[in-house]
Amino acid sequence: MANILVVDDELGIRDLLFEILNDEGHAVEVAENAAQARLARQAARPDLVLLDIWMPDTDGVTLLKEWAGVGLLNMPVIMMSGHATIDTAVEATRIGAQAFLEKPITMQKLLKAVEQGLARKPVVSAVVKGVVSSGVSKDVSAVMATPQAVVLPSTHQSFDLELPLREARDAFERAYFEYHLAQENGSMTRVADKTGLERTHLYRKLKQLGVDLSKAKRAT
Repeated sequence: MANILVVDDELGIRDLLFEILNDEGHAVEVAENAAQARLARQAARPDLVLLDIWMPDTDGVTLLKEWAGVGLLNMPVIMMSGHATIDTAVEATRIGAQAFLEKPITMQKLLKAVEQGLARKPVVSAVVKGVVSSGVSKDVSAVMATPQAVVLPSTHQSFDLELPLREARDAFERAYFEYHLAQENGSMTRVADKTGLERTHLYRKLKQLGVDLSKAKRAT
């Protein structure tokens, strides 16, 4: 998975993007303005940046131009805005942005843009780089962690019909959500999308049913 920097002055958007990308297994860092983004970029090069255009201190296009001017624009950058003009989007692309997302950003568009951005500039971990450059091994897969086998719940399960209706319903819903969590490797975002529930409602529902989320989390 990738290291992603999210730069946006709106707390709600930062939190939403953090949750979605974190659920997908990415390591996510957030910044609320250009000053914080500069510090994050100086500390380490992210694999991808999601950059808001309109920010209080320095706008995203200016920051993009700044990074390009000093040779720091060596990672994919996806611009975001709810009020940008076509001219702004064109300018950002000309400077070096790889994509432009218009707010409100849907989960499908976000994940697709991130996937395409990372594909254009493959992410190689420091461990893999060291092994390949040292000539010890050209087989990258040899240094990749092997994921643990996951036993998925069966699509056909039996329920005790002698139970009171509420208990029987809870048993079915618990099995239903455990199945989908296992299918989606613990991604709350994908389960919410698949079951048609809002994420907050889904969290409350799982807590109410006593579903153990730790069992559904992907191996890292």
